[in-house]
Amino acid sequence: MQEWIYPLGVALLGYTVLGLTGFGSALVIVPLLAWHWPLPEVVALTLLMDVPASVFHSGLNWRRVQWSELLRLLPGLVLGALIGLWLAARMPDRWPLLILGVYVASVGLNALRPAAARNTPAAPTWAYVVGVAVGVVEMLFGTAGPLVVAWLSRRLPDVQRLRASTPMIITVAASTVLTGMALEGRLSEPLLWTRWSVLIVAALVGVALGHRLASQLPVARLRQVICGLLVVSGGMLALNALR
Repeated sequence: MQEWIYPLGVALLGYTVLGLTGFGSALVIVPLLAWHWPLPEVVALTLLMDVPASVFHSGLNWRRVQWSELLRLLPGLVLGALIGLWLAARMPDRWPLLILGVYVASVGLNALRPAAARNTPAAPTWAYVVGVAVGVVEMLFGTAGPLVVAWLSRRLPDVQRLRASTPMIITVAASTVLTGMALEGRLSEPLLWTRWSVLIVAALVGVALGHRLASQLPVARLRQVICGLLVVSGGMLALNALR
């Protein structure tokens, strides 16, 4: 039982963040669990937990999910995943990851500015391009959540709709990546599923806890939390690329 205390605590923390903001679980779980288990296994395990946890989160916020935003991104997302699969063995990931980190952090900083200084909402015609980017990033890095939030923050002024819609888009992106992993045989290890069966309980409890915390926060403060997490996650991505 003692060997499970640390992984269970990490899963609970990561998915409490997801329940609160709608994203960020992988940014917490992957680096912390990588101290305990091999990184490739941690990435696969996190994606396997992301799908049911994100579906659960969207179920708790079903009426606020903006399905039209998912449908706009979907064609580009599928194409981006295919491009990412092709690029995975052909392209160094340092500079794309650095650019992504700087972009995500800048979006978070811009969103923290007073409302009068913010940019106008992004045109829906950009959804196809953004979908391609989300698919590529999820396939290469498994951390497309900040990019999804960066896009939706320009599309949805209602922060509750933003945090409700983000996990459903992440679910589709993660499912696409998991399909590729399954075809490569990376999901066939019995130990992976043993760990999943234990940690998924903590993940779902964390989502419920984060959802409860979000319902008690004022909307303005919740937006600040989400934008602050964007800044932190973008900085972490950039630092990882530089290292």
